[in-house]
Amino acid sequence: MRNETVNIIKLNLIPLLRGARGVSGGVFLLLDENTRKHCLPVLLKTSPELKKAKIIQIASGEKNKTIESCNHIWAELTKSNADRNSLLINLGGGVICDIGGFCASVYKRGIKHINIPTTLLSMVDAAWGGKTGIDFQDIKNLIGTFKKPDVVFVEPKFLKTLPDRQILSGMAEVAKHALIADKKYWKLLKEENFTLKRSGEKIINKSIEIKTNITRKDPLEKSQRKILNFGHTIGHAIESYSNKYDKDPILHGEAIAAGMICEALLSSIVAGLPQKDLNEIIYWISAVFPPVKLNEEAIPEIMKFMTNDKKNKEGKINFTLLKRIGKAEIDYECDVKLIEKALKTY
Repeated sequence: MRNETVNIIKLNLIPLLRGARGVSGGVFLLLDENTRKHCLPVLLKTSPELKKAKIIQIASGEKNKTIESCNHIWAELTKSNADRNSLLINLGGGVICDIGGFCASVYKRGIKHINIPTTLLSMVDAAWGGKTGIDFQDIKNLIGTFKKPDVVFVEPKFLKTLPDRQILSGMAEVAKHALIADKKYWKLLKEENFTLKRSGEKIINKSIEIKTNITRKDPLEKSQRKILNFGHTIGHAIESYSNKYDKDPILHGEAIAAGMICEALLSSIVAGLPQKDLNEIIYWISAVFPPVKLNEEAIPEIMKFMTNDKKNKEGKINFTLLKRIGKAEIDYECDVKLIEKALKTY
């Protein structure tokens, strides 16, 4: 599987579309109502040739990352006679990148696709690495494929269209990258007011570097790529629970922040994470991210969501845990009572 072409801090599709081989079956632009309003005008201004692209719109939000939305996308491609030489451009956040990549990967056994992430979370994480997917029966990313985008374009201007809550959600993945792979990066985030306003391009570039270095070596998540799952086993279960029951579901990054605290607690018990590092992680994440409201009555169903996690083996819940800040290790199995204790402690 080849690597993505990296175009960081550069948004100009004209050379690509003029020179791309095999893109003779039409260009399609997938977006939602938010990116259509706020981001499409920027894209068309810099790449006016895309005015000829066929627009496919789905509703925003994780609740719409479903097979029903896929059916709509495939129907629109079919109606416009898209063929194997067509190109799908995904303009949006993590949901658009995930579902667009999935639809492209299976339509007529695969067409080209490009990701243009418009949220911090998608810029540093979801747009890269080739994981595609949709949610099924309330379980996060249960159905999916591995298909890397042909190109990823990152344009930080899009971040100006986002509310602070969405920016903060993306910072959870940034923090994860530091915790699993780079202690110096964590120190910058924690101690030097390394904020998006001051250091946006540095943050984006550093996190993309960490993510792509890991996925390049293990594109199909057979081994070391699993370190990117820190905070996600519990975090995804909390997110799935919220998507199912909450009128205003929590954002992905908010769930992952909670998941990182819980899995740091597990790390201190199971993987030998020093108490000093544990305290540092809990203090910083608690200070930066809003707490997720959990009650003990929710824990059994959150545990049930965890049992359906894709990383599990032989019915045992699989974790990536921290040995120390900047060093993660894969394939830890934790006792159910320990997991429940971590959730109750949170």
